[in-house]
Amino acid sequence: MNLATYARRNLFRRRGRTILTVLAVAVAVLIFSAIRTVGVTFNAAADDAMSDRLATRHKVSITMQLPRRYIDEVRAIPGVTGATAANWFGAKDPKERIPFFAGFAADDKWFDVFDDMKVDPAQLAEWKTTPSGVILGDILAKTFGVKPGDRLTITSDIYPGDWEFKVVGIYMPQRRTVDRNSLILHWEYLNNDPRAELTKDQIGWVMTRIGGGVKSADMSRTIDKIFDERDDQTVTMSERAFNLSFIGAFAAVLTAFDLVSIVILLIMMLILANTIAMSVRERTNEYGVLRAIGFPPRHIVGFILAESLLVAFVGGLVGIGLVQVLINMGIGPFIEANMASMFPYFRTPPSVMLTALGLALALGLLAGVLPARGASRLRVTDALRRTD
Repeated sequence: MNLATYARRNLFRRRGRTILTVLAVAVAVLIFSAIRTVGVTFNAAADDAMSDRLATRHKVSITMQLPRRYIDEVRAIPGVTGATAANWFGAKDPKERIPFFAGFAADDKWFDVFDDMKVDPAQLAEWKTTPSGVILGDILAKTFGVKPGDRLTITSDIYPGDWEFKVVGIYMPQRRTVDRNSLILHWEYLNNDPRAELTKDQIGWVMTRIGGGVKSADMSRTIDKIFDERDDQTVTMSERAFNLSFIGAFAAVLTAFDLVSIVILLIMMLILANTIAMSVRERTNEYGVLRAIGFPPRHIVGFILAESLLVAFVGGLVGIGLVQVLINMGIGPFIEANMASMFPYFRTPPSVMLTALGLALALGLLAGVLPARGASRLRVTDALRRTD
């Protein structure tokens, strides 16, 4: 008889209790993985940011505008391979088919800098020659039920009235974190409209691509130095830092989520510890017999810990299966289709599932320590007299 055999045979002596404990561990692993998935996918835009793409905004705040001429000066800097500028349009759906989506008024170099938003060349050429033309993400186009050639009316929370556009193209993501729920219109079209008088000849931010031999930190300093003596000073950062600046507002929420996930695992450990303690109490007499026939205390400890680990392992595997089915094949695609602005990609990565399984095993080991320690210290005569 070895540890694995003994633990396996003991696993279903109390079948109902063991099944409930395994399910408790599985649910804990599922909840832990779901919470961690929110954090991982929320940070995915920063983690997957392009290393050769920089963002330049007003030094005071991104809500403040920069002069339009800044984009031309950035393009003239040696080492810059491309640059584009944009304004936040504040797009809204007048029929409320979608609660929120990103609208950018960009210049015609947008899709050169953001080449991970793939557009058919013919559609891109038409967009560049159609002042009222817009290009939509594939999910946004599906939500609106439009295709190239259709008319689309949207509103804005910045610029008053209805805005009517012609859909000339649909972009497809080339990376998992690309927002598939955005609308790209012409900066010139917005700039020439009387309703945009307050932001005329101004841009919100600049996105820059740099050559492979140029360090992003050096280029950031170069860009900011050019405008250091201007009325409108700039701050330039990597795309990762730029994305993190938006995520920072949710840092407290993500921290709270992490704490909740830890609490869930601790509850799982208590449930498992209670189950193992009950099993040990019921088999005290049996352990006394094992001691009487020559098994040393360390074997008793090994039997109990192996059983606790086995329950945790089976529960962890069931939990990972639930994660794969419920999140990666169910909730994930639904969120990607309906909440693409916040979660363009929502899947539990293997690293999170392996972490959940590893923590389940570690907590399973801890859950069995006290019962195992108590059983190994029982005197043989006391254990043999116990019948409950």
